[in-house]
Amino acid sequence: MYKPYRAMKIAIGSDERTALTEAVIAELQKRGHEVALYGPLAGEALAWPAVGQVVAEQVAAGACEQGVLFCWTGTGVSIAANKVPGVRAALCADAATARGARLWNHANVLVLSLRYTSPAVALEILDAWFGTPWGDKPEDVACVAQVMEIERKYGKECAS
Repeated sequence: MYKPYRAMKIAIGSDERTALTEAVIAELQKRGHEVALYGPLAGEALAWPAVGQVVAEQVAAGACEQGVLFCWTGTGVSIAANKVPGVRAALCADAATARGARLWNHANVLVLSLRYTSPAVALEILDAWFGTPWGDKPEDVACVAQVMEIERKYGKECAS
């Protein structure tokens, strides 16, 4: 039986409620995590850009430790979430990608495709995501620092 290395508060958002979103929410709660729901999952009429933004803002602000996002392909909410400084959203189609996103990219928002992801595969992805801490190899830490520097550079330029 999977046990999280620690329970945490997780922001979960989608632009529609489906069997997959319900399965993931139930599984995360079963694993002892506290969930905060956004978009149609919380009865709010939000399109994918707003759902991606609000979940990412919750993670970036520290109100939630991690996020899980869904949209039809997963691409749209990934793009929206990654516009928020401090967020590294990763669209994962399998457990190996989820493991790598955590280990090498220090991803903090998991994104799943409503179209492509089955509930069974989603559970494998959750195991990999929540069972893999951020990697600490110097080359990986340096790469994440480079991404953060790009974010700082363009964040300053966009703000002016």
